[in-house]
Amino acid sequence: MRLMRWQRPENWRPFEQLTNLREEINRLFDVPFGDGGRESEFFGWAPAVDLYESKDHMVVKAELPGMNKDDIEISLHEGSLLISGERKFESQGDDGDASRSERFFGRFQRSLELPKPVDPNKVTATYRDGILTVTLPKTEESKPKQITVKAD
Repeated sequence: MRLMRWQRPENWRPFEQLTNLREEINRLFDVPFGDGGRESEFFGWAPAVDLYESKDHMVVKAELPGMNKDDIEISLHEGSLLISGERKFESQGDDGDASRSERFFGRFQRSLELPKPVDPNKVTATYRDGILTVTLPKTEESKPKQITVKAD
């Protein structure tokens, strides 16, 4: 029986491997399940959204930087707003391979259950500087009513 001395592989970088493992674990825990639609990020990506409500309307703002407005689809169905689309991969040309790539590409879908009924015929959407803004006017029935107090 012959004993051989162990030699480290040439490309062995233990600290880099640990850092990559930590980043993957952190990414997994950064996407909690059940937070209103962000679970799709675990399987692809989903844009961050804000929902604001005033007396007359609701406004949804979604971060969609680097997209073309023609690649964004919006629909309203049974009290839910669906924002979907695709961010196309940008080829870097002949500059070589990326050393680090953290941006998400590909199809996405975000669904938001709206807290009040809206008038689907008056919904408008604008896209500017990477922010999609969807304005959803409330139905007359869902707007707050002022009640006058009468004296006896």
